[in-house]
Amino acid sequence: MREHDLIAADGTRIRGWQTESDGPVVLLCPGLGTIPEAWPALLLPSSGVRVLSWYHRGTMGSDRPADPDRITLDDHVADAIAVMDAAGVARCVVMGWSMGVMVATELATRHPERVSGLMLTAGVPGDLFGGMLGVLGVPAPVRRPVALTTARALRFAGPLVDAVLHRVPVNRVTATAMRYSGFMLPGAATADVAAALRRFLRHDWRWYVTLALALADVPDRDLAGITCPVTVLAARYDILADPRRSTVAASVLPDARVRVLPTSHFLPMEAPKVIVDELGLLVERALTADSRAAS
Repeated sequence: MREHDLIAADGTRIRGWQTESDGPVVLLCPGLGTIPEAWPALLLPSSGVRVLSWYHRGTMGSDRPADPDRITLDDHVADAIAVMDAAGVARCVVMGWSMGVMVATELATRHPERVSGLMLTAGVPGDLFGGMLGVLGVPAPVRRPVALTTARALRFAGPLVDAVLHRVPVNRVTATAMRYSGFMLPGAATADVAAALRRFLRHDWRWYVTLALALADVPDRDLAGITCPVTVLAARYDILADPRRSTVAASVLPDARVRVLPTSHFLPMEAPKVIVDELGLLVERALTADSRAAS
């Protein structure tokens, strides 16, 4: 994996990254503030694809925009396009995880000519905060206000959160504790969890929550207009993205493959082989669909 800088449509400097593997190009719309280490199987040459991605504005080397309000869904979609353009990629399979599902589906809706296939992993296409807490049995009408109140409290306490999380030692003990926390499940490898935590905990947490809250008004999305092949991987024990919301959203699509896996929200780390296998199948489906459309 190597990193590089590119300039977004509004002039913001974005830090992109890509793998050096051979194979078809796949654009990864990342989960909020996540890092390549969260996708261990995609970093290996055996993944069969070359992955393009980026770090969100103000995180991991990407600049904050000059206008602090330029962190909306529109801006994230524009950044995704900028990553593709910088790599000279006109059209490819697009995948998203968590918040990245919103970006990936919006990209496919607005720019269908750029998206040959779509993989949606442990995320909802809209109403980010309303999609939380469903597997805990929290009633639907109160999920959004509870999640929003919690996020606003975390933003207010950002400096205190930084002071704590920036001092947490990352080793086998803390990684194992995370794997058995219930927020994450033991399917993830300890070494992979430690590698991801080492960078993720270093966020400016007030800014991190600000990025999330900037998406709070994005409504639930109807995906009916998407016609490319779609794969949905939902996580049965996902606290942050209700798997029922993910599967219902896909039910209107004519060419959707849906799987519900026994994982937490961290499906890319807990089921890495499934990610690679399903991505390979989706690439083949996308190539077949493009061939039929051209004939």
